[in-house]
Amino acid sequence: MLSALAPNLREICDALDAASAQSAALKWDLCAVNNLDSAGALLLWRAWGRCFPDDLEMRDEHRPLFDKWTEVRLDFRHPRKPWSSRALAWMARFSRAALDHVRGGLGVIGQFTLDFFILAGHPKRIPWREMSSTIFNAGAKALGITALVGVLIGIVIAYQSAMQLRLYGGEIFIVNILAFSVTRELGPILAAILVAGRSGSSMTAQLGVMRLTQELDAMTVLGISASQRLVFPKVVGLTIALPLLTMWTIVLATLGGMLAANIALDMPYRQFLRALPDTIPLVNLWIGLGKAAVFGALIGFTSAHFGLRVQPNTQSLASETTRSVVTAITLVIVLDAIFSVIFREVGWA
Repeated sequence: MLSALAPNLREICDALDAASAQSAALKWDLCAVNNLDSAGALLLWRAWGRCFPDDLEMRDEHRPLFDKWTEVRLDFRHPRKPWSSRALAWMARFSRAALDHVRGGLGVIGQFTLDFFILAGHPKRIPWREMSSTIFNAGAKALGITALVGVLIGIVIAYQSAMQLRLYGGEIFIVNILAFSVTRELGPILAAILVAGRSGSSMTAQLGVMRLTQELDAMTVLGISASQRLVFPKVVGLTIALPLLTMWTIVLATLGGMLAANIALDMPYRQFLRALPDTIPLVNLWIGLGKAAVFGALIGFTSAHFGLRVQPNTQSLASETTRSVVTAITLVIVLDAIFSVIFREVGWA
């Protein structure tokens, strides 16, 4: 009946409402209705104001349809919830999702810690090949893109700084600006973001595909620890590869800045190189490399966490990979801000 009434449902409801408004002068006679279902009875019941009109006549077999609706409280209005309720509901959903991710992340870190002590007691079981493969894929294969980005960032910083320093006659301070910004901040951050987008996503996708193809289940059946063979070498490999990649980025960014300083300020290369070690204390380099190591471990844990959360469908694989990259980059930036506050008085003299 609904399919037949659908094209004219609005007109029928309006006609019933108009007839109901004149119920005092009308008599409802449904005896001529041969077929009536629950949907039709509901339309009439709504038009009658949820009560039987006076002088109603209908067949006895149709009355149970209306008796059904008398026992159900109908509210055809859909009031919009107040903004406070919607805000609380959103906060509750967000908190549950955040706690779920925190619990899962702590589980990955805890399992990694257990694997570390287990493998430390059994060195022959350490997956050296998987670790070296991670270092090669995340480090050696990323040398080209990090070199390009590092050189360009160094050139941009040097050119933008030269335009301002020239106004005040402080061209020599371009070495300070370039060295501190690249060594402490931009080198680790750029390398971490590139690794998170390039290698972190591939690690999440790899674990997700293994979930889709049931390889993780097969490893469990065979008694092989997926954490020791997959998560542990990726985290350790990234922890080793990212500081090396950061050092490479710092060197290339410094060379790019030196080239730009020579072009924009006519600063000789020898003068730039001679002022560099006297300008920046060595502790800044260790701060940058230490931050890079922490960023590498963070990216590894994040990639493993989201990779192990992939459900056996392609949509979940795509969404978890995207979340992995976004979350890793966000956490790297947040952690870098925390490090900046902690080491704000270190390495300036």
